[in-house]
Amino acid sequence: MTELQLAVIDVKPGAAMESQSGLQMLRPRIYGAWREPTGPRRAAAIVMHPASNFMGHYLLAPLAARGVACMGLNSRYAGNDTLLLMERVIQDLGAGVQFLRAQGYDKVVLVGNSGGASLSAFYQAQAEHLTIERMVDGDPAMLSPQDLPPVQGLALCAAHEGRSTLMRNWLDPSLTDERDVLSIDPELDMYDTRHGPPYGHAFLERFRNGQQARYERIDQWVGERLQMLRGEATPGSPRDEVFVVHRTHADPRFLDLSLDANDRAVGSVWGAGAAGARSVNYAASQMGRITSLTAWLSQWSPRSRADGPSNLEQTSVPVLLCTYTADQSTFPSTQAAWLRAGGERIRNVDIAGGNHYLAGQPQLVEQVADAMADWILRL
Repeated sequence: MTELQLAVIDVKPGAAMESQSGLQMLRPRIYGAWREPTGPRRAAAIVMHPASNFMGHYLLAPLAARGVACMGLNSRYAGNDTLLLMERVIQDLGAGVQFLRAQGYDKVVLVGNSGGASLSAFYQAQAEHLTIERMVDGDPAMLSPQDLPPVQGLALCAAHEGRSTLMRNWLDPSLTDERDVLSIDPELDMYDTRHGPPYGHAFLERFRNGQQARYERIDQWVGERLQMLRGEATPGSPRDEVFVVHRTHADPRFLDLSLDANDRAVGSVWGAGAAGARSVNYAASQMGRITSLTAWLSQWSPRSRADGPSNLEQTSVPVLLCTYTADQSTFPSTQAAWLRAGGERIRNVDIAGGNHYLAGQPQLVEQVADAMADWILRL
């Protein structure tokens, strides 16, 4: 296994003002870290997330040690998804695939970890049959088949269905004023112990209906606001703006382990126990907290094209799914959605007791690497 190498990859410019750095806007680059195995160049993998820094991903060295070169690649939005456009992220991912092909790797696989799972499925669906000509807001997408070389397989682990699904399932319906993080309808507050856990059927129905209603209200406002900014009645207005989405960490499954039951502990991936999960819900830095109108449409909206299972259905390549059975943010219903989408092409491997990040579980990292490397090298 070689030493860790840095990859510096030029990519095409995106939207105007998508970065505070003039250098990055004029000559945009993405960065990756990768390891190669010793011996012949048989296969390579890319693990990428829309916004997280994966240059230190836990699978880089284990896969390389098993004969699969592995790159942790960052998108141009690493560390800040405020302006993130999923259509631009797949373009960045395609640049990574081209980079590895130029190094002599004809067989390339995408490792879709966590939020990278829906990204990988979105990429491959468009790589096999490019359908996107315009962004969700109507601007030109500037994608070409040359940007998106197809890969030979998708290996998914701790796989979220997509950012829009997370937003729909985690949005707090008890918030009553979008401008006030403290506003609350106590009848819809899952963190009010009067309601549970365990939660009754009537409360859960009200809660999910409330989530959907808030989700649709935000999405409708985004569309109307964007139309107003770009309309003839408001000449000289900016074409986009940012807004705040408070309280995006409220899923009854965090606290009620009888719902969508697996081996998880009470709490969430970012907060232990009920108190920890509630604190995350009110935190200033959590999922989707600050987003532009166009980024909302591309990432979080029901209009987003980046849903994982629906994109996976449009692909033709083999798929491996590694299910971490103690994951606090993917559940048996999540696994079922991926398995339905993959059909006969998908193989599932349960990683018993695995938490979402395999944090403190080095033996399970080795187990995942064994399963993935064996599967990739057999493709």
